[in-house]
This record gives sequence, C-alpha cells and structure tokens, in this order.
Amino acid sequence: MPAPTPTGQTDRPAGQTDRRFLGRLSLPERNFIADALRAETVGGVLLLIAAIIALIWANSPLADDYQSVRDFHIGPSALGLDLSLQHWAADGLLAVFFFVAGIELKRELVAGELRDPKAATLPVVAAIAGMAAPALVYLLVNSIGGGSTDGWAVPTATDIAFALAVLAVIGASLPSALRAFLLTLAVVDDLFAILIIAIFFTSDLNFAALGGALVGLGLFWLLLRMGVRGWYVYVPLGLVIWGLMYNSGVHATIAGVAMGLMLRCTRHEDEERSPGERIEHMVRPLSAGLAVPLFALFSAGVSVSGGAVSDVFTQPETLGVVLGLVVGKVVGIFGGAWLTVRFTKAQLNEELAWPDVFAVATLAGIGFTVSLLIGELAFADDPVMTDEIKAAVLFGSLIAAVCATVLLKVRVRKYQALCAEEDRDEDRDGIPDVYEQDDPEYHLRMAAIYEEKAAEHRRMAEVAGASRDGGDSPA
Repeated sequence: MPAPTPTGQTDRPAGQTDRRFLGRLSLPERNFIADALRAETVGGVLLLIAAIIALIWANSPLADDYQSVRDFHIGPSALGLDLSLQHWAADGLLAVFFFVAGIELKRELVAGELRDPKAATLPVVAAIAGMAAPALVYLLVNSIGGGSTDGWAVPTATDIAFALAVLAVIGASLPSALRAFLLTLAVVDDLFAILIIAIFFTSDLNFAALGGALVGLGLFWLLLRMGVRGWYVYVPLGLVIWGLMYNSGVHATIAGVAMGLMLRCTRHEDEERSPGERIEHMVRPLSAGLAVPLFALFSAGVSVSGGAVSDVFTQPETLGVVLGLVVGKVVGIFGGAWLTVRFTKAQLNEELAWPDVFAVATLAGIGFTVSLLIGELAFADDPVMTDEIKAAVLFGSLIAAVCATVLLKVRVRKYQALCAEEDRDEDRDGIPDVYEQDDPEYHLRMAAIYEEKAAEHRRMAEVAGASRDGGDSPA
C-alpha cells in the first residue's frame, strides 16, 4: 500500500476516487451528495415541524378536529379513489417520495457509489445487516413476549431527512465520506423497503388494473427512450399509472419507484446533468418540502399520554420496534461494517475512527417516514395497535437521535476540521484544494499567490523599517 500523504489520503492518479471505507469521494459525487443532502436537510426540518404539529394537535382539546380532518374523504369513487386525506398522503404523496428514491437508486447504481461492486460491498453489507438486525430484534422480543410478528419490518428503515434534520438542529456537520455512507444506507434501505412493501403488503390482485399499469409503464419507458420531453406528457401518464397501480392491489408507491428507475441517470458528452438528475433536482423539493411533511402531519398524530408511553415500553410489539431502532440498527450497521473490514482487504480511512461509524449507525436508528408507512400497512386491521406502533417509532427515533447527538458532539471539533479541510479553496477556482494536489496548474497558481503575498510583506517590511528609522533620528 502506498505511504499516506500528509492529508491522510494515499497517493493515486488524478481524478480517481479513494475506494477505502469512508475514503474521499470523487469531486462530482461529493458535489451531487452535497446538493441532495442540502434539500433533504431543509425537508427534514419541515418534517420535524410537521411531526411536532401533529403530536400537539392530536393531544390537544382539538384532537377530535385532527381526527376529522385526517379522516375526511375526497376523490372520485367511480375510479376507486374516494380516499381519506391520510390515505391520500400515504398512497399518493409518498409515491412522489418513492419516485425520487427510485431516481436516487438508479443513479447510485449506474453513476454513484454503488456502480463499483467492490466499493459498494461494504456499505451494502452494512445496510443489509442494518435491516436484518432490527427485524431479528423485533422477532426475538415478540417471540419471548408472545406478541404479534406482523410488525417485523417496521424498525428496518432509516429516515435520511429526519437524520439530517437532527444534524441541522444540533449544529453538527459530517465529513462528506460519512454523509455519503449515511445516504448509501438510506438508499439501500429504500430499495429493500420497496421490496418488502411489494412482496408482503400486496392485497388481492386485480389483474386487469395491474395489466393496465404495466402497459402504462411500458409506454412511459418507450416515450423516455424516444426522447419525448414535456411534463404535460409524463405527469398525466404518471397519474394514470398510479391510479391503476392503486386499484391493482399492489401498493401505489411502487408506481413511483418504477417510473424513477426508468429515467436515464448517465450523462452524455453534451449534458451537464442527466435527465434523471435534472428531474430529481426539480422534484426533490416537492418530495422533501411538501409530500413527506404532509404525510407526517396526517400520520404522526398519536396519543402520548402517560398510559400510552408506558404501553410503548411494556408491550412486545412496541418494545420490539423501539429496541429494533435503537439497538438493532447500531448492531447491524456497525457489526456489518466491522466484520466486512475484518475479513476483507478493505481499510478504514485514517482520518476517521470506528467510533465515527458507531455514531452514524446510531443516527441511522432514526426511522420515521417509511417506518410509519409500514406500521400502517402491517396493522391495518387494528387501529389501536397502529397508533401504538407509531408511538413506538416516534420514541425509538427520539432515543436514537439523543444518543447520536451525544456521540457526534464528542467528535464535533474533529468533524469541523475535516469539513474545513475539504472545503478549503485557497486559489479561489471553485474546486476544493484537496482535489487538485495532482494538478501542476494548481501548484503554479498557489506559487503565484504566495509570491504576491511575499512581495506585499516585503513592501510592508520596508515601510515599517523606514518609519522606525525616521522615528529614531535626532530632533
């Protein structure tokens, strides 16, 4: 292995990505992740505000009004779409969220960190272990306590927006490698959440509606390949596909994922952004800023009275969710990462340490949007248990957030120093200096800058010397 450079990175050809665990990202990947997470952070803060409003509203004297608004039905019954506002939020608005997730997944697979199987192995293993362990914790608790195993999938998901909102609130800034690791965990989580919803929460199939949805998806794909542009073509078609998918018995959010996966996410030579990246850039604010917060507003309003809090920690179903998020996520992600590094040739970046991985694993225990959705699906026939599961998701996520805050604050100065080093741009060309160490032009620019500074200091020294000599002369 080459000797480390002073910055802690190994020597490698210019432009090549560091493939060590939590190593330096390529510049395009770093910029993309920074833009994506910036939007998710704003959305996460709105999500947090919506959840707080829902909790206050549902536990205030206006609780009956909250229930009435949430259960208000609207939509064409002739099309099978006479749904409550809560239902519209879960099946309709979250289709936008999963559409963005589909684009994100496609981009990661063809142009992002998951495109290289060797580089993707470790975060994917960590993410899969981070979903399997919470499910096993839930099943173990309910097997011992005699509870229902229907909610095994509830604690498996990570809510990237909520996690980033926590970072924003506590003022912690993660280095790009840790942010990318957290994003990869969330992307893989979304993939398996999609599979779980499609496989385990599909009701009796209406094959005519399903066939119509598949024809619509085929037309969507064909139009994309023909280069047809215009929202006025794709938005109506997308709505038809969504309506058919909903009536087919397959969860309607799958339509959003399927359409997102069809978009091209590789760039042609004459393109600054691929179509997938452009559309994601336009739709992500709608998803993060409107769709997900409204879902939280109509889903997070549960009773948090003393009895309800006690039930969360005494019933096997709810306790399994809390322990799955708080314990299972940490054990799965940290254990999966550590074991992969232990038994492969992967090496941890010298600038970071295993406590950093542990802190991110704890932060990944914040499960909200998808966990609430799966909780509604798993206990659809039991409204009381549904609310208790939601309360468990809220308490588990809160505990994980508090634990992550403590762990991240311990290392906050280290993270600030790493972020400052990543962002340093002394030659002011818009590219961080750490990415230009192998560029001769960069060093020539820096030499010119230092020579200019040296000349200025020499001039100032001459002025200071002349002033001192003049002051020491006889009167």
